[in-house]
Amino acid sequence: MSDPRATDHISSAVIVTIPHMEERVVARLAEMPNVEVYAHEAGKIVVVIEGTSTGTLGEILSRISLLEGVVAANMVFEHVETQGDDCHDRRTDAA
Repeated sequence: MSDPRATDHISSAVIVTIPHMEERVVARLAEMPNVEVYAHEAGKIVVVIEGTSTGTLGEILSRISLLEGVVAANMVFEHVETQGDDCHDRRTDAA
């Protein structure tokens, strides 16, 4: 039986890379669990990150920031959903 208070956290983030290393960073991000590359162009990458807590999202973002070729990794938006909760207005705009 699942915990009715369990939460799912979804975040978007912008990753800035050294332009000639963009494709390498995209490939590394594609290998990371709970990370989806949404778009990339001109050294900037938009990703979606999923986790069970804000701390988990932060840990993933920290790992991304340490990848070779990454100049900056910034969370833009976070949305939290509680299982069994019909209210969808819990969000955090980090920007």
